[in-house]
Amino acid sequence: MVDGISPSAFRRPGVHPQTAAGLALLAGLGAAVAAVSRADGQFGIFALLGVGFGVALQRSRFCINSAFRDLIQFRSGRTMKGVIVGMAVATVGFGLHMYTLMPNPTLGPVAPEAHAVPLSAALVVGGVLFGVGMVLAGGCTSGSLYRMGEGYLASWVSLAGILVGLVLVSHSWTWWWVHVIRPAPVIWFPRALGYGPATLLTLVLLLAAYLLVLWVESRGGGGVTEAPAPPAAPRTFADAVRVLAASVVGRGWPAAVGGAVLGGLNVLSYTAHMPWRIVGELSRWANAAAGLVGLSPLLAHEFKVRVPRSPVRYAQSLGGGVLMGYGAGLALGCTVGAFFSAIPSLALNGWVFAASLAAGAWVGVRVLERIP
Repeated sequence: MVDGISPSAFRRPGVHPQTAAGLALLAGLGAAVAAVSRADGQFGIFALLGVGFGVALQRSRFCINSAFRDLIQFRSGRTMKGVIVGMAVATVGFGLHMYTLMPNPTLGPVAPEAHAVPLSAALVVGGVLFGVGMVLAGGCTSGSLYRMGEGYLASWVSLAGILVGLVLVSHSWTWWWVHVIRPAPVIWFPRALGYGPATLLTLVLLLAAYLLVLWVESRGGGGVTEAPAPPAAPRTFADAVRVLAASVVGRGWPAAVGGAVLGGLNVLSYTAHMPWRIVGELSRWANAAAGLVGLSPLLAHEFKVRVPRSPVRYAQSLGGGVLMGYGAGLALGCTVGAFFSAIPSLALNGWVFAASLAAGAWVGVRVLERIP
């Protein structure tokens, strides 16, 4: 075995059908980017960022539902530690970028596109609903998207439920906005502390969260560990290239690596236009009755039509998706925008949503344990 790669990786039986399909998709994407970028210069940047997010999510099995569920149910912090690492990376990058956008944060407005929203009851209700829904559905919004590309039919049902939930919340949005959300305060740390202390405070809180995860693991055995592969030297240059390719698309990434990559991509996304978000676009799809999309991890040979063993799984996915969609609408974001991008935006609402999400996930785990 070479660097954790089976000797079969060095065989030359021909091109795997999924490899060919994946390369064809990349070639088609490249042609589309080249064509559209002539009219819209930013399109190419966001297309590359989208591919980057998809690859990092899929290779590291990065799903915020798994982060909360595994910590609560199995006392395994593997994914949660990756989430915290990603937010720490993004916190530093966001702080620097927001400073360039608005050097004096005490002037009143929040830095452009920072995810700082009112601290209202809707944020708490939305977080709890989303937490319950993501556990029942078996994945958060981002997790459902990459699992769609792997062939999980239940994830397609879950996304349909999310769209239904977003449509439902749009019909009651005016009431929530006028009576609950708009009167609530927005607490953005740089406004009171400045960028430096606000960034430091957020990093300290993330460190405390990381230590809390370690404490939970210590009380439950720590869950799954990621042992490093034994080092070995490839035999030829061609073997070295295959090992490199396998390390990117053939083997899973450690959660901390996936989190760090996603945090860095989030910084690039913000510097290009805005932090990483999902629900806003999904809401536009839902209300415009647009189609669904997914990105298959074909280069990793992991696409397979996966049918749930029990029809109950479809009901779980649909119901959980509806709760996620409605909750995300109330909270003005899902686990990506309202959590993974909000905490690095140096806003208190990210932490409130995280606590509400954890409470909802706890309820979801208890409900899931009662489902046959």
